[in-house]
Amino acid sequence: MSQENYLRDISEIKNLMSKSSKFISLSGLSGILAGIFALIGAGYAYWLVNKSESGYLNLDDETFRLVLIDLVFVGIVSIGTAIILTTRKAKQNDEKIWDPLTRRLLLNFIIPLAAGGIYILIILSQQRYEQTGDLMLLFYGLALFNASKYTLGDVKYLGLTQITLGLLSAIFPGYGFWFWVIGFGVMHILYGLVMYFKYDRN
Repeated sequence: MSQENYLRDISEIKNLMSKSSKFISLSGLSGILAGIFALIGAGYAYWLVNKSESGYLNLDDETFRLVLIDLVFVGIVSIGTAIILTTRKAKQNDEKIWDPLTRRLLLNFIIPLAAGGIYILIILSQQRYEQTGDLMLLFYGLALFNASKYTLGDVKYLGLTQITLGLLSAIFPGYGFWFWVIGFGVMHILYGLVMYFKYDRN
């Protein structure tokens, strides 16, 4: 066997091992769209707060409820788009969308995210909402980092970036909104572009 054939066989074996242990059909396009949806949602929330009488969020007023609905809507649209595009890519890769691997991936992603979501709701009920943006970035980053061992390694770096932005947001409390925009908007678009050009076009 020539050295070239030997190296090709080794590469194919590595690809097979990677496919069997990691979910590789995450869509880069869904990351780009999630970032765009986040920027649109943030722009709408910014406009809502600025046109309100107080100029800031108050848990008891209508503006807070509209911002909350805006946030939930962005989350639902982003998740729905990710499911549709990832399912389509999995079919193209002849990969199962629901098997023990994807269940482990989702479980490792959802547990830190759900714990963070519940914690945020608890502090909101106590009228403490100053750190909401920091905590969203931190728990989302932890969820990505925790799930990254079951998918493409690039997800780990997105998770670490979100954690870093969450910590910076805690250090500079007056800029939480802008750190949220960078984390959920800009970083998702950059991550999606990297994933698209690195994996989707091949």
